[in-house]
Amino acid sequence: MKIAKANQLAFFDHEIEGNNYSEICKQISKKDYLSPDEFGKAIRTWGENTLKQNINIVALFSGAGGLDIGFCDSGFNLIESVEIEKKFVQTMLFNQSTGTYFSGANILCQDIRLYEPDISTQVDFVIGGPPCQSFSAAGRRANGVAGTKDDRGSLFEEYVRVLQKLKPKGFLFENVYGLLGAEKGESIKKIISAFNNIGYNISYRILDAADYGVPQHRERLIIVGSKGKAFKFPKPTHGPDTNSKYPHYSAQEAVLGVKNIDNQKPSSINGRFGHLLPDVPPGLNYSFFTDKMGHPNPIFAWRSKFSDFLYKADPTKPVRTLKASGGQYTGPFHWENRHFNIDELKRLQTFPDNYNIIGNRAIAGKQIGNSVPPQFARILALSVLNQFFDIKLPFELKYLSEEEKLSFRKLKMQKTDQYFEKAAHAIDNTPSKIRSKIIGKKYRIDLSQNFKLINNAKSEIEIDFKPSSKKWVFELYYTEGKKNKVDFSIDISRASNSPLFLEVNEVRLISNSETLIDYTLLWKVFEQALAENHIKADLVQLSGYYQYSNDIIYTFKKFGKETVDNNIWRVIELILNDPRIGQIRNIMEMALSYEIKPKELVECLFELKKIGFEIRNSNTNPEISEDEFLIPYKFPTLTPLSVQLNKSLQNGEK
Repeated sequence: MKIAKANQLAFFDHEIEGNNYSEICKQISKKDYLSPDEFGKAIRTWGENTLKQNINIVALFSGAGGLDIGFCDSGFNLIESVEIEKKFVQTMLFNQSTGTYFSGANILCQDIRLYEPDISTQVDFVIGGPPCQSFSAAGRRANGVAGTKDDRGSLFEEYVRVLQKLKPKGFLFENVYGLLGAEKGESIKKIISAFNNIGYNISYRILDAADYGVPQHRERLIIVGSKGKAFKFPKPTHGPDTNSKYPHYSAQEAVLGVKNIDNQKPSSINGRFGHLLPDVPPGLNYSFFTDKMGHPNPIFAWRSKFSDFLYKADPTKPVRTLKASGGQYTGPFHWENRHFNIDELKRLQTFPDNYNIIGNRAIAGKQIGNSVPPQFARILALSVLNQFFDIKLPFELKYLSEEEKLSFRKLKMQKTDQYFEKAAHAIDNTPSKIRSKIIGKKYRIDLSQNFKLINNAKSEIEIDFKPSSKKWVFELYYTEGKKNKVDFSIDISRASNSPLFLEVNEVRLISNSETLIDYTLLWKVFEQALAENHIKADLVQLSGYYQYSNDIIYTFKKFGKETVDNNIWRVIELILNDPRIGQIRNIMEMALSYEIKPKELVECLFELKKIGFEIRNSNTNPEISEDEFLIPYKFPTLTPLSVQLNKSLQNGEK
């Protein structure tokens, strides 16, 4: 079937005169400025007094109800919502029970695949955003983009199935902007085709929630389907694309008045990197501590972490995208060097103050981060009300034409210069710290199954760390029961003859053991010494993110006799000298260059994964083709927190 043309509204330059937020506020209240919460209440009152007939909606993948709130505030009547996560459903049910939201709605905790909509009640519009992990930036970097091939990515098919049964006038589908690039653009084509095939004319555009009054830069793909003429997206109400350059709603304005009540005391940022947060200038992240930013003690490599790692919010601007989940150092952190509490996070996502999020901090944070900001949803819902149902709004809402391109992407790139200026100013005004002398030590240590170093005074393995100003040496030997004889050594230096770090030009790793796992142990102790002395966070920070080139050279020498493991040692040496490590390689081509049989090379790679090398293939990362492998780094990098740790290289492998 021929695919109808979709209206993609994002690729042309044109001066935009956005909606006047002050005028909008004055038409629904006596004030020329309303907070998102106040805006929601005012527009809800208008709808209750104006709309005489129910406009029914069904919400799919409701989460904690952010999109549902926006549509309900704007006059729509929610008759049914579907969400699979029990904790999320508890939040919606609790707010329904208190009479706050969703009166009369049937709130279902159910897998969308099992959902059968009630076709006896007229449904005018459908809303919802399927899970976005398959297309998100975090998902792309950690797992690759499976797109619609992923079980979660294919849930749009269930969305289509529901639309076929309910036959509404239209629908709104929200997802991350990464969907456009998934499967090299094939995912969005499949989705548009599926919607076209059931009779919907599709318009889609990437929008930033900050441009619509949310104190958060949150770029999302909005797809709207119509049985009639193409939907037009609303012009921004905030930011540089508005006719009056109405400012974005800042994080500080948003959280003003929120108190740290007893059960929401801000937790301190501890652990390995917690002490760094106070030095991070507001608006910056871990990249402040990189060479590229000019930091005198660059413990991180450029772009080696996610952008929310040690990210501290700038009070004068919207925060970056709130994440549904993250690690210990996932921001945004408050400019007072603490976590935002749940009520503050609600404000940053524009949830109403009287809307309760059920669950502990982690569960509540996940619900908030997964949600569509209600204020963003309100503006979209009002646009739907106006265009699909011919409802005259109490103010004029202006719409974007196909030729108009919003400026948030361009401005995002310009911010990089501002970050560098801010970093330089902070560094210039930070007193120089005198580094204490690095002292040698002996490590009595073991390695856990998930590659964590464990101090053990009774271990038979000892690693002697002998540092000097120009050279570090690590030597592994057995204290008893085994004959010690140098089996291999690795010399690490830079081709440019510049220091590896500080004034150290060379690092030597020496092993008096031929046991394969001891190879990993040596690297891990080197890594720990870097971290303990606050030089580099880990080995990846020393070498740099694998997609960037570096000038580090490794000289491997094997002194032991040939053993059954000889192929593996040979592959280890070849990996250390291979300039194409970090690239996806065809196993046949790689085997040819290594002068080893493909089957034997694959067996070696499987063994290297067992000792902590990060090895990826089509089973671990769907974007990698069959018969291809990726070895990101030349040394073992797996840790207990590694995404790749428990991923299998083989189907059925445990």
